[in-house]
Amino acid sequence: MFRSIRIDAVLIQAVIAGALSFAHLHDLAEAAGQSGWKAWAYPVSVDLLLVAAWRRLRGARRDRSAWTWFVIALVASLGANVATAGLLDLDHVPAWLRILVAGWPALAFLGGTLLVHQPTERAPAPAAAADRAPVVDRPDVADEGPEIAPAEPVPALPEAPAPASVPVVPPALVDHARKVATEHRTRTGTDIDTATLRARLNIPEDLAGAIVAQLA
Repeated sequence: MFRSIRIDAVLIQAVIAGALSFAHLHDLAEAAGQSGWKAWAYPVSVDLLLVAAWRRLRGARRDRSAWTWFVIALVASLGANVATAGLLDLDHVPAWLRILVAGWPALAFLGGTLLVHQPTERAPAPAAAADRAPVVDRPDVADEGPEIAPAEPVPALPEAPAPASVPVVPPALVDHARKVATEHRTRTGTDIDTATLRARLNIPEDLAGAIVAQLA
C-alpha cells in the first residue's frame, strides 16, 4: 500500500503554501474582531472562491466575471499574507479593514453564486441540417454504364379499309335477273354484264354486281 504512494514535491509545496495562507487569513480575521469558528471560516471562504473562479476559467478563458472574482479572492489572500508580515499592527486594526473583513461573507457569497449559476461559454452550434446543402453521392463517370437512348416510338400501322358490305339479294330478284340474262344471251349470244343488268332492272350498281356474280 505504501509503495503506491508517490511523494510529489509540487503537491507538498502546495500544501505548505495553502496552510500558511490559511493561517494568515485566520490571524487577520481574528485581529479584525472575528473570533472563534468565524475566524476559521474566513480562510475557507477565500480559498473556495479562488477554486470556483479557477474552475470557471478552465471552461471559459474569456469570462470577465470569472477573472474579476479570481482577482478579488487573490487580492484578499495576498493582502492577508502581506498584512500579517509585520506591516500591520494586528493589535490596532484600522476601521476600514474591520469593515472589509465584516463585509467579506456577503461579497464571497455573491461571487460564488454568480460563478455557479452564470452559463459558461459554449462553442457555436453546427449549422442546422436544413441550412446545409444535401450531399448527393454520384458514381464516377467510369462506373456508369453506356447511356441508353430512349426507344423511338413505333409508327402506327395504317388501318385496313373496312370490307365492303355485300348487299343481300332477294331470291325473287335473282330469279327475275336470271330470266333477263337468259333472254340477253339468246338475243346477243353473250352473257349480260353488270351495266346492262343494272339498266334493265333499274337497281344500284353494287346490287347488280352481286347478282351477276351469282349468275356466273
